[in-house]
Amino acid sequence: MTILDDVRKSVIEGDLSATQDQVNQALAEAIPPETILKDGLISAMSEVGRMFENGDFYVPEMLISARAMKGGLAILRPLLASANIKAIGKVIIGTVQGDLHDIGKNLVGMMLEGAGFDVIDLGVDVSPEKYVAAVLEHHPDLVCCSALLTTTMPRMKDIVQALRAASLREAVKVMIGGAPVTEQYAVEAGADMYAPDAASAAQRARQLMSE
Repeated sequence: MTILDDVRKSVIEGDLSATQDQVNQALAEAIPPETILKDGLISAMSEVGRMFENGDFYVPEMLISARAMKGGLAILRPLLASANIKAIGKVIIGTVQGDLHDIGKNLVGMMLEGAGFDVIDLGVDVSPEKYVAAVLEHHPDLVCCSALLTTTMPRMKDIVQALRAASLREAVKVMIGGAPVTEQYAVEAGADMYAPDAASAAQRARQLMSE
């Protein structure tokens, strides 16, 4: 096994300490940070997503793997920045106004990071106005909105309308998800994409970037 195989294995197993040690070892072996990111961390999270879809992994395992990935990414991030290695896209993500649930949102954010995106987390209870302000400040490619309650789900439509009113709707793609959200509602809300879970959110975000 190569050191990159070891990185992948440690991320999939959710071993934070081993992941960080192996990322440092890979750097000591003069493997470029971008290669470690793509062939180690991103490759591992792609496999985690596949295992989740196949029913071999559940949310707790995904969270542990994502934590290990973030530990490795924390070591690589300054090196990637200094080498001017760009993320595949920039995402802002939040749980909509009136909703304080964040586990799903956090997992989606980590899976997006694991897929190579730069993720800006706005937190929970995020108003349409805060989304608009964040788009103006960060110029993301993708806006992600999460809701766990049927009572807060309509805020997603409000966010799309607020982006439209600010003449920002054409500048960004919008992806929504959460327990009560459906493909049909995504169409009604004016979103570009619906993601039923964190693994598919990462895949569909990459798909949106390629369109």
